[in-house]
Amino acid sequence: MDLNAREQQWAAWLLAGIAGDAESYRRFLNDVTPYLRRVAVRRCATLGAPRSDAEDIVQDVLLAIHLKRGTWDPARPIGPWLAAIVRNKVIDTFRRRGRRVNVPIDDVIETLATPVAEPEPDVKLLGQLLARLKDHQRAIVTSISLDGASVRQTAERLQMTEGAVRVALHRALKSLAALYRQNAGD
Repeated sequence: MDLNAREQQWAAWLLAGIAGDAESYRRFLNDVTPYLRRVAVRRCATLGAPRSDAEDIVQDVLLAIHLKRGTWDPARPIGPWLAAIVRNKVIDTFRRRGRRVNVPIDDVIETLATPVAEPEPDVKLLGQLLARLKDHQRAIVTSISLDGASVRQTAERLQMTEGAVRVALHRALKSLAALYRQNAGD
């Protein structure tokens, strides 16, 4: 029996079980358990966990299925629902035990991106663009973005409300972006 046909059978048994047919529910649990075990073993192997963890996970999954069986949407395939429960129980198990998966850096060094050096800011261009802003906008951008002052500190120094400073900063940065794009197009 292929997986799709098996999932359809599981769905039929689970629906009957939800409706109260204990025998169908027992068949569902008995038939789905080996599948859950294979998925759990595969996930544990991928994460470097012992096979014994898979059995604990399967028991947690069976309990979760029992408790959450009413949340399964019969209009959707049962396989992804089951796989999601297994995935969540694997994660729960690792969190509960405080497991960490350590991968030697030599195994992944070639996949890590080479750090890209930040380009040096064009101070002259920055000065030219700032000079084209309105005085209060320039003062706000300089205070917050260049001097590192907070919105509150800037508002107090310029005798403005914090909201007005935020609005003016937003508008100033929008203007700077437009000026920069305009300059780049020249």
